[in-house]
Amino acid sequence: MSVTVVLGSQWGDEGKGKLVDILSAEFDVCARCAGGNNAGHTIVVPIGPEKVKTTFAFHLLPSGLVNPTCVGLIGSGVVVHVPSFFNELDALEEQGLNCSDRIFLSDRAHLVFDFHQIVDGLKEVELGGSSIGTTKKGIGPAYSGKASRSGLRVHHLFDHDTFAQKFRKIVEGRFKRYGHFEYDTEGEIERYKVLAQRLKPFVVDSVEYIHSALAARKKVLVEGANALMLDLDFGTYPYVTSSSTTIGGVCTGLGIPPKAIGHTIGVVKAYTTRVGGGPFPTEQLNHIGVHFQEVGKEYGTTTGRRRRCGWLDLVVMKHSCLINGYDSLNLTKLDVLDEVEDIKIGVKYMIDEKELQYFPADLDVLAKVTVVYVTLPGWKTQISSITSFDDLPDNCKSYVGFIENFLDTPIEWIGVGPGRESMLKKSGRMLMSN
Repeated sequence: MSVTVVLGSQWGDEGKGKLVDILSAEFDVCARCAGGNNAGHTIVVPIGPEKVKTTFAFHLLPSGLVNPTCVGLIGSGVVVHVPSFFNELDALEEQGLNCSDRIFLSDRAHLVFDFHQIVDGLKEVELGGSSIGTTKKGIGPAYSGKASRSGLRVHHLFDHDTFAQKFRKIVEGRFKRYGHFEYDTEGEIERYKVLAQRLKPFVVDSVEYIHSALAARKKVLVEGANALMLDLDFGTYPYVTSSSTTIGGVCTGLGIPPKAIGHTIGVVKAYTTRVGGGPFPTEQLNHIGVHFQEVGKEYGTTTGRRRRCGWLDLVVMKHSCLINGYDSLNLTKLDVLDEVEDIKIGVKYMIDEKELQYFPADLDVLAKVTVVYVTLPGWKTQISSITSFDDLPDNCKSYVGFIENFLDTPIEWIGVGPGRESMLKKSGRMLMSN
């Protein structure tokens, strides 16, 4: 059981990167299994002899690379924009992070091209008022090509003539679908001839790589992208991403069997956020929502967009726990609630005075729900300097205990600030009387 998995449990932006950073110090390999450079993980860590606090923004590369002994692997389920791969790698190295011989890419991973990004924007325009709110990184169109068996994979780059032939055919198909948008097809083919040579040393058979690592009893950490509620099947479709963000996506995205997974951690923010369009039952379009935005610095790492904010939704979390079967949870950004007088938690969805027993698939049904809240007293004091769970205010501990008892899942880690040091480890589960 050498594989530990970290997954987003809400609509993304829960702070997965910080936990991955902390855990990766004890792991040999940190792997990405799905998504692309639409992901965004921000990590603040001390770098160099003088321990200068440095903020790293990860999008495509596994954020476990922050730890110098950890190797990064981008699996077959990820879609890769090669220029972005190198831009991100170069930026990390310029900030003092040496990634030499520590990052590898699956030869089966599908490629994202600039025309995918153009098409992504055109599709959003086409949707008009029903816009999904994608990052316009070309992720959806790349996955569409993969599903329609017309995509190009990393290994195709190394047979240039065949690559060029296939590439021209794909671009012509996009012209027929969307009209002749401005795009230098031949220039792009030449660009990738150069990029292929630079990329070659990073490319591996990821199935062989990860199974060799497991056979050698190396510890593998899997960093999920996006989150359960953005999953193509189980999220708020169609306001979702284009890949499987669940525990199942870990197996299909890396080529490992379920029995290889030993521990799954769900990362949950102490309130709820989402970006782009789509339903959000506990959203607060008031001073509470603004408070979460401002105090929590709720702006997208990838897009810079202001995130929509609301109370913690435990109906969403129940749905998430059922599907992913978390062994434990990481509750993040608890300090953002420090100054809130009365804290609400969504615990039921009601329609016509009847409780919905499960999170609904039909968004028209979801639009009609009334959320039932439980209100808990706030703690009205600053907790970011606290280093032990036992030292947290009683009301704060009660909030934590309510969540884990409602979800019947222990909270193992608690984030009380942005830095690496601001993560409390809690042993055991709080038992609360009804």
